[in-house]
Amino acid sequence: MRLEPKGRSLKDEEVLKDLPVGSTATLYFEDMGCHVGWTMIFLTEYSGSLFIYLLFYFRLPIFYGSEHAFTSSPHSVIHLACWCHSFHYIKKLIEVMFVHRFSHGTMPLRRLVKNCLCYWAFAAWLAFYINHPLYTLPVFGKKQVVFSLIMFLLCETGNFFINVSLSNLKPDGHRPRRFPSSTRNPFTWLYFFVSCPNYTYELGSLISFTIMTQCVPVAAFAGFSFVQMTVWAREKHRRYVRDFKDYPRIRTAIIPLFL
Repeated sequence: MRLEPKGRSLKDEEVLKDLPVGSTATLYFEDMGCHVGWTMIFLTEYSGSLFIYLLFYFRLPIFYGSEHAFTSSPHSVIHLACWCHSFHYIKKLIEVMFVHRFSHGTMPLRRLVKNCLCYWAFAAWLAFYINHPLYTLPVFGKKQVVFSLIMFLLCETGNFFINVSLSNLKPDGHRPRRFPSSTRNPFTWLYFFVSCPNYTYELGSLISFTIMTQCVPVAAFAGFSFVQMTVWAREKHRRYVRDFKDYPRIRTAIIPLFL
């Protein structure tokens, strides 16, 4: 809904008497087509990525041939990677259903299809190489795997607590009236330096998973996710700075003191 044919869309919270109109007003409506809610969007993306990875982990015949069909890798890092990948997306699914508070915004159905194809394709690409019978072990062996596992778990834990703190800011799903800040929880102290520590922790999880598997497709997915999360983080950071006059100036968007 707009006041002009090519103008900006009116926000849900705007009141007609506060708009720059006289005693009469002409409103323009545009049919945006079929839309879906954010809960359905994320449930579809995450569940698809989880399911696709497991297809490669169990080595279906269509992926590696009948010779390796339903075989199990002798390398423990492959099984650990499956557990980490599954944990990552199961955690996301639980957060979507019980933690996140979404606004009333929606996404066009055609965009959902595009997003799903992108995320599912990445899931299939990295799963194919990680679970391949010719997979090459990490250069530094067990030390590299253990180090990356510790970092992965720390980042996943931090991401969860940040999501909980963001959810507490908007219990009714509307835009919060105050900006997020650190609490006694050490995982929230990253708020001292960045506006979107949930993305920072998410990036840390992807980097840790890349180190664990030492796989190029995983690194490519981490790079793709970094670019996308940076766009989201910088947009949210600018909104915080615009909406809150006392917003801490030391904070950056996603990378402390840098970006």
